[in-house]
Amino acid sequence: MPHCAAGAEGVPTGYHRRMFSYRHAFHAGNHADVLKHTVLIAALQHLLQKDAALTVVDTHAGAGLYRLDGDYATTSAESTDGVLRLAAAAATLAPALQDYLDMVRAFNQGNNLRVYPGSPFIVQRLLREHDKLKLFELHPTDTRSLAANVAQLDAGRQVAVLHEDGFEGARKFLPPPARRALLLCDPSYEIKSDYGRVQDLLDEGLRRFATGVYAIWYPIIPRPEAHDLPRRLKALAHKAGKPWLHATLTVKSSKIPSAASEGRRPGLPASGMFLVNPPYPLQAALRACLPQMVELLGQDRNAAHTLETGG
Repeated sequence: MPHCAAGAEGVPTGYHRRMFSYRHAFHAGNHADVLKHTVLIAALQHLLQKDAALTVVDTHAGAGLYRLDGDYATTSAESTDGVLRLAAAAATLAPALQDYLDMVRAFNQGNNLRVYPGSPFIVQRLLREHDKLKLFELHPTDTRSLAANVAQLDAGRQVAVLHEDGFEGARKFLPPPARRALLLCDPSYEIKSDYGRVQDLLDEGLRRFATGVYAIWYPIIPRPEAHDLPRRLKALAHKAGKPWLHATLTVKSSKIPSAASEGRRPGLPASGMFLVNPPYPLQAALRACLPQMVELLGQDRNAAHTLETGG
């Protein structure tokens, strides 16, 4: 097993304090992670082709590593309809999707996937020695787990773990000294104000550092703020005169199929990734793998994807 996989043992499996209710451990490896991390890896692979140092800022880093056989993950079993479906697929995967699956497998022994790497560990695995990674996490337990997991990397000063509000703290790294950066912003959106804070962060980021790459994940749910977010992000990119890319993955309807029932299906039905200043090969990479995500991860006839660009 790679040296950093051992850090997964530091991920808590019985912590029930609810100072913050959202824990990514419940959702690790789900279809939204497949989309987010496929996009992230493809973007970084291109950015790292240039010799100049790259800084990656992760505003909501989580614990960094997750046990797919731990209490949290098995409670919701969302990875069963996500990364584990890909791992079991007999089909030849599109290159970007194969790169994603290879990355997850690199943190595991054999064919059984027990450990899921979050964005911090995916990014760190790809970075070179002279690149930097800034990790923000506000949840106290996840911050301690993240710090313990990162400590096992022996990454020295390359990786910084900051127990701060990422919406605010990320701004101090824009622009970075080498003036090359990717900022990943993927809050839980459990608090409605997160939608507005994402917009504010992108707006200020583009004013401070117009050439940075900004990658924003969001849930597609029956809430006006979620529906409006991509439109507002497009407007900010247009105002700054910057290109953008918007990819979405839907795996099921949000409505309960029975006509006699009321309410919504449990679980997230869809999510999106919005990038400003996307690396130019990303569109072609996603055009090849998004239909395959629909085919392999779709749960009903409403499964679909979209891919659009502008600017």
